[in-house]
Amino acid sequence: MTAPPIRATYSLVDHHGTPVTEGSYAGRWQLVQFGFTACKVVCPRALAKLGAALDALERTSGPTPLVPLYVSVDPERDTPDVLAAFLAASHPRFTGLTGTPEQVDDAKRAFRVFARRRDTPDGYEVPHTAITYLLDAAGRPAHHWPDHATAETIADDLRRLLAG
Repeated sequence: MTAPPIRATYSLVDHHGTPVTEGSYAGRWQLVQFGFTACKVVCPRALAKLGAALDALERTSGPTPLVPLYVSVDPERDTPDVLAAFLAASHPRFTGLTGTPEQVDDAKRAFRVFARRRDTPDGYEVPHTAITYLLDAAGRPAHHWPDHATAETIADDLRRLLAG
């Protein structure tokens, strides 16, 4: 896969409440996954797969200049505190990003991510695009993977791309 046709810009807050933009991680590659903490299947599977890919990458390449980011598409529920608890429990290497609905909508547009709240008998869910994006050390789109990409494929691609 080549670099996706996205703007790759955002102005959000991390799960510590610190304002961040794509420039906050200058000099580090960014692995960007959109999702939400109340997701039952797709998001937990994606985060586990990305964690396995990062584990495989680090086993063969050692520490990398890569920051894994989990951007919420559900800012009404996913406050910094909710993201912090969620990630600490299951995915501590990820930095969670959220913001106001307007900030999240801007980030979704920039990455061409579809997400729309849908009311259900139990509350609501948020169907969304399930693509993982990679930004290079200058914050430019470098690669992307569809949801069906395996952890092994992602690790191999990351190894190749980070080696330059």
